[in-house]
Amino acid sequence: MSAPVPLSDQPVDPEMVARMRRIVTRELRPRVRDIDAGVYPADMLKVLGAAGAFAPLQAGAPDLATAIEAMAIVSEECLTTAFCVWCQDALLWYIANSENDTPKGKFQLLVANGELLGGTGLSNPMKALSGIEPLRLKGTRAAGGWRVNGLLPWVSNLGDGHLFGICFAHESDPAHLVMALARCGDDGITTNQNAHFIALEGTATVSVAFRGAFIPDAMILADPAAPFIQRIRAGFILLQTGMALGLVRGSIARMRECDCTPESANAYLAEGPDELEEAVVQLARTIHALAKTRCEPGADYLRSVLQARLRGSELSLAAAQALMLHAGARGYVAGSAASRKLREAYFVAIVTPAIKHLRKDIAGLQT
Repeated sequence: MSAPVPLSDQPVDPEMVARMRRIVTRELRPRVRDIDAGVYPADMLKVLGAAGAFAPLQAGAPDLATAIEAMAIVSEECLTTAFCVWCQDALLWYIANSENDTPKGKFQLLVANGELLGGTGLSNPMKALSGIEPLRLKGTRAAGGWRVNGLLPWVSNLGDGHLFGICFAHESDPAHLVMALARCGDDGITTNQNAHFIALEGTATVSVAFRGAFIPDAMILADPAAPFIQRIRAGFILLQTGMALGLVRGSIARMRECDCTPESANAYLAEGPDELEEAVVQLARTIHALAKTRCEPGADYLRSVLQARLRGSELSLAAAQALMLHAGARGYVAGSAASRKLREAYFVAIVTPAIKHLRKDIAGLQT
């Protein structure tokens, strides 16, 4: 494989990068086909957590650039595992940004070290924030907490005892939003795997039903939640770019393994590894600059984040298609790396916020 394209001209925390590459090469690479077929890599997430993949997002001085690079290294090899890394990152991002010290003190270190796994639960709220679909969870105040009802159709990186973020509206005041943590297996919370996917089948993606589930005040992240969501939104989206960067880098590396000499038929394809590498280097520099600004408030910053995330989706699709064309018939064989990259690229393009969602939000910020 070719040399990786870093987030910047200088490596981000080179010791962490070296640890991630050792884990990916020695432990993840031999398991990618099984994970692609549906094996949930929970043990791999714990190994990555122990090696520091999630820790940069802890409260105090969060380092999004390092977290994004860790995810990108994983994504070069396996987007399923990288998406689970993002889910874990997002959960830690919520906890670290909460003004409630109780969940922070109880869960932050466990999540940062990968000892406690979990997901995000914010796909529906992010769509609701953009006016794409209604908020699916409602809550009523109870002694010492809230009773929550509703159904979340897609939440990933979930298993018994895993944590995940939720956002619900007050039953009698829909404008009153509350952000909280919930735990799989608690009374009133049930999960069900009711769909199978063409890719990322190993992400432990389930539907979650709330039937009078009690959410204690100790699990509340923000009340009211609207300012909190606005505060975490840019980071939530920017972190996803690690998946795109890694997928593009991995596609370029595999393209270089094909015959790319001037005499090859591949030389006549519209996009090759050199053009794509130039594009991903530029995108990586943009993402690095955004990550280093530590999520400035305001429409201009958010617009730049949305545009970087959109560019990552578009470049993922272009790189995966280019790899498939370079590989030719070999890429069309079941289980090939090229076919997996193509399926993974479509996930980058449709996971919340999807391309159409991003374009809608960008257009809204321009009016």
